[in-house]
Amino acid sequence: MKIRRSLVSLAAFATMASLAACAAPESDSDNDAAGSDAAKATSVEDFGDFDDLVKAAQDEGELNVIALPPDWANYGELISTFEDKYDIKVNSAQPDAASQDEINAANQLKGSDRAPDVFDLGQAVALANVDMYAPYQVQTWDDIPDEFKAADGAWVNDYGGFMSIGYDSSAVPEIETLDDLLKPEFKGKVALNGDPTQAGAAFSGVVMASIANGGSVEDIKPGVDWFAKLKKAGNFIPVDPTPATIESGQTPVVIDWDYNNAAITNDIDTWEVVVPAEAPIAGYYFQAINADAPHPAAARLWQEFLYSDEGQNLWLAGGARPIRADAMVEAGTIDEELWANLPEVTGEPVVPTDKESELMASYLADNWAKAVG
Repeated sequence: MKIRRSLVSLAAFATMASLAACAAPESDSDNDAAGSDAAKATSVEDFGDFDDLVKAAQDEGELNVIALPPDWANYGELISTFEDKYDIKVNSAQPDAASQDEINAANQLKGSDRAPDVFDLGQAVALANVDMYAPYQVQTWDDIPDEFKAADGAWVNDYGGFMSIGYDSSAVPEIETLDDLLKPEFKGKVALNGDPTQAGAAFSGVVMASIANGGSVEDIKPGVDWFAKLKKAGNFIPVDPTPATIESGQTPVVIDWDYNNAAITNDIDTWEVVVPAEAPIAGYYFQAINADAPHPAAARLWQEFLYSDEGQNLWLAGGARPIRADAMVEAGTIDEELWANLPEVTGEPVVPTDKESELMASYLADNWAKAVG
């Protein structure tokens, strides 16, 4: 069947937590007190109004982000637009890092001005670290369905897509199904975006292989077995794909989110993207504020920007499906041309729940390295 271009109608996940109230800053002259109040703010009202939030963020002057490649879901333009719009410097660390690296960095740099202010995480890592997030509800909170956010605003889904296979049609034969990748023509050519025990994209790639081979969201073993088979055939290469490795021909076949693979078509005319009909795996990433953010006001302004019409349309420009898409379509604020150009996906979409992801992540932690390396 044809599914909607947004993923909002898919089953998802929500955790419940208590909502803590806090007071608005009483003085702009006491930077420490203002920073402390900003760190406790759960909505823009705690600053007074939006202009007060902007001023508090500009007083901090900087925002630390991590693991945001500029070519991932259009993050390069999102960052530059935010900098120009609010005159705040964005420090982007480890752009090619995985979700677990974000958490590790927050723990290692805790208490320093270099710690990440915000997170953009895959599902399994996000749900395993909820106690590290600061609850905050953006002004467009009501546009986001309940199943795509924590009740207190500790985390919110932001953008999503479908797991896909991208390939250079000038270097390999046409790909229609996942098992095509087992053919001799693909020897030394297939890459997975990351380590599935640490990176959300790679994790979902193994889920895709599992579903395509008789597994389920409660049984990822067939996916691990499939990748072991791919490796035994000599087709799987342990290289994290980047635009550079793709353009050089080092990774002519890449298993990754459709918006990442679609971005490659801007530079390589022969690059094709297919979402296997036998396993349409869908998923959203998770946005959260570091509870120990060194720039707590800027972190909250960043969230407001990401969930504004402007921010959501910028994700859409990167081929990702923004979480507020349905509400924006109804309000007439979505970029209609970009929306219409999203690829149709055939098949019944599969979205793992939090419990299913935790179960699969546990199996991967115990078995991926032994089976695949």
